[in-house]
Amino acid sequence: MVQNYEDFCAELLKSGFSLGGGSDKGIYAVVPFDWTQQPEGTAVRWHTGEPDTDPWEWRMRVLEERSDIAYAKVFFRGSGYITEEWYPYFLAARRKGMTFDEAWEAGLVSDIARRIYRAVEENGRVAMHEIKQLAGLSGESSAHIEKAMTDLQMGMFLTICGRQQKLDKFGQAYGWSSTVFCTVEEFWGKSFDIPEPEAAAEKIRSRVLQLDPAAQERKIKKFIFG
Repeated sequence: MVQNYEDFCAELLKSGFSLGGGSDKGIYAVVPFDWTQQPEGTAVRWHTGEPDTDPWEWRMRVLEERSDIAYAKVFFRGSGYITEEWYPYFLAARRKGMTFDEAWEAGLVSDIARRIYRAVEENGRVAMHEIKQLAGLSGESSAHIEKAMTDLQMGMFLTICGRQQKLDKFGQAYGWSSTVFCTVEEFWGKSFDIPEPEAAAEKIRSRVLQLDPAAQERKIKKFIFG
């Protein structure tokens, strides 16, 4: 069981991916317990604000302090981590060789998602509180926008790249931090050598079964393909 942030990163780099949120959902999680549980043998506790022992803090630490781990809503429409080594396999399985434009033309992307993606693509990095204005979605419901944002993360077109506070008219930061998004290409700053989708899916499946031999095939399939 992990004891701190450094342990978490070391285990994640070895496993290649992990569910977030303190639940393995029948697949795998480096931290398999949530805020309602306090297991013995570790100082790790959720929502204490302690950067070294609070897993809630780690999701932003990996983005701000490292360049080899991605975090976003990528598994079961919930949070998860993928290392740089394993990212190309998930890209292959999720995108199936298609660019964003090809996915749009194939009818796999909603109009709201397309407008959000273009706004982020054109602006580099966009905080969640700026999405409505930049994407021209002022009349759209927050629920529809949230769904489109999750769709784009599950499709591995957008990913989380940090956090940012709002600025007042004097340029001073205020309030709670807002999640910042960018394209996957912007996040990694490079192109990956993408394997064939079928081979990528099988490699992920094999890795899941190494991490959890009892994982069910139906859950593995959903985990891989979203």
